[in-house]
Amino acid sequence: MPFSRRRIAAALVLSCCALGATACGGDDDSAEEQPTATKPAGDLASLKSFLTDHTDRLEEDTAAIRAAAEDYHAQAEAVGFDYAKLLETDRAGVEKLISESQAAFARANPAYEEMEGVVAGVPSLADYDVIIDAGADGSDPENAVPFSLKTPAGKTWKQPGNFNYLIETAVFGTEPKWAAKGVRPDLDGDGTVEFGEAMPDADFYVTAARDFETTAKELGAAAREWEPTPQDAFTALVVMTPTMSEYFDAWKNSRFVAGDKAKEKAFVAASRLQDIADILGGLETVYAGVQPRIAAVDDAQARQTGRDLAALTDFAEKLRDEEADGRRFDAEDAETLGTQAQDQAEAIAGQVSQAAGKLNIPLAES
Repeated sequence: MPFSRRRIAAALVLSCCALGATACGGDDDSAEEQPTATKPAGDLASLKSFLTDHTDRLEEDTAAIRAAAEDYHAQAEAVGFDYAKLLETDRAGVEKLISESQAAFARANPAYEEMEGVVAGVPSLADYDVIIDAGADGSDPENAVPFSLKTPAGKTWKQPGNFNYLIETAVFGTEPKWAAKGVRPDLDGDGTVEFGEAMPDADFYVTAARDFETTAKELGAAAREWEPTPQDAFTALVVMTPTMSEYFDAWKNSRFVAGDKAKEKAFVAASRLQDIADILGGLETVYAGVQPRIAAVDDAQARQTGRDLAALTDFAEKLRDEEADGRRFDAEDAETLGTQAQDQAEAIAGQVSQAAGKLNIPLAES
């Protein structure tokens, strides 16, 4: 489920400050005492390239989602939004567009997840994570997304949830609110509606797709303007590494573990284990940018933290691959594995926080 990474960030920064007190600085810390926090980070140039490469991918993928949604909306409009008639007269065309939309989302999801550690972990970019991937709907005001959708027909959906949730649950049919009314979406015509057969309300779906593409472009522009600092990189690592329990909990409640009893409507296009591996892979890229700085003050610790982060990534990738090969995990497995991953992640965050303290690099509060 979506959660407020800004709230988690604040708690983690405070807890990690207890581990490495000088890492957080205070009102008495002067700019002269912390020069590395404001100087351009030449060793972080690759981090910006990593981010912009991924925002470029996300822009392309959301454009593909929007294009398929436009075609679907045009199909529905041509029959007066009579979805039963649409399915009867052009079942193959509908199936093709839904398949294209699902494939485009399946590409967009890793494009975002791989860079999420940067976007969600850097305070100047974190609002995009709320909008794209982490924000809740209006039933959770504290964590709700800061936008509403107004459709071409004039309907307003107030704070409906983040775009990844909207697109995925609409196009895979796991959120009934977004579904077309008056039709059974039997796309292959075999007499049954199976998982993945869906017909979203075209008015809602085209609006969500258009606004998702717009947001992806805005994130791309912000990424191109962003100049990474050591503070950004250290903060991202401390904030985003120890979020494993949240991801494993979502995995436990998803169809990949719970099957037909799943409470989680999202995370159906790919296992949450894939997302976890993608996020950790991105964080390894972030760590590569700061490891030389840490090595300058504690080479052994720099290498140890690198090994620990790589081991955590390997752990997630091994689980992902085992699941893809047919291993079925149950809820107890998910809880045990999530606790193990969280413990490892918190230890890594503590090491990074202590290193930031040795370098007089304050962690940013969200």
